[in-house]
Amino acid sequence: MQSFKIIGMDLDKLAGGRHGHYTVDPQKLAHPKTQSAFKWVFGILAAEVVVGLAAIGIALVQQLNGINVPFAVWFRGLVVLLMTVTLFFFGWRAKNGFYYGYQRLRLFSQIFPVITLVVATIPGLYPYWMVVEQIIFAVLMIGVADFLTSDHMRDAFPSPKRKAELEAATTAK
Repeated sequence: MQSFKIIGMDLDKLAGGRHGHYTVDPQKLAHPKTQSAFKWVFGILAAEVVVGLAAIGIALVQQLNGINVPFAVWFRGLVVLLMTVTLFFFGWRAKNGFYYGYQRLRLFSQIFPVITLVVATIPGLYPYWMVVEQIIFAVLMIGVADFLTSDHMRDAFPSPKRKAELEAATTAK
C-alpha cells in the first residue's frame, strides 16, 4: 500500500501518527465480508452527505423566504458536512488497508452520535427540523459503527500491538 502525499506532506503519517503506515493483511482486506462492510459504510456515509446537504438546503430556502436562520444552524450544517467528507477519507484509507483509517472511522462513528444527540437536546438551540436531522445523522452513524465493530472487521483490522501478540502466540506453538 502506497502512502498518500500532497505537496510533499505524508497525509497518512499526519492523520495516523506513528502507525500511519501500518497496514493490515491483504487477504483479510480482500475477504468478501470486509468488502461488503465497506460498501455499506460508504453507502451510509453517502446518505450522511445527502442529509447534510438537505439541512443546508432547508436553511437556505428558509433564509431566502425571509425566515431568520440562526448562526448555530449554519455552523452545524457546514461543520457536519465537512466532518462527513473527512470520514470518507478515513474510510478510503481503511479500504486500502491502513489501520489508522479504520481506527479513526470506527472511533468517530461511535463518538459523533453521542455528541449529536446530546447537542440536539439543548432546548431552543436548533429548530425542530434540524433536531430531526441530527437524530437521522446519529442513527446513520450508529449504522457505520455497527459495521466497523463487527467481529469480522475487528479481526481484519488488528491493532499493531494485537497483531504482534497474535504472531508471537502463533510462533510459540
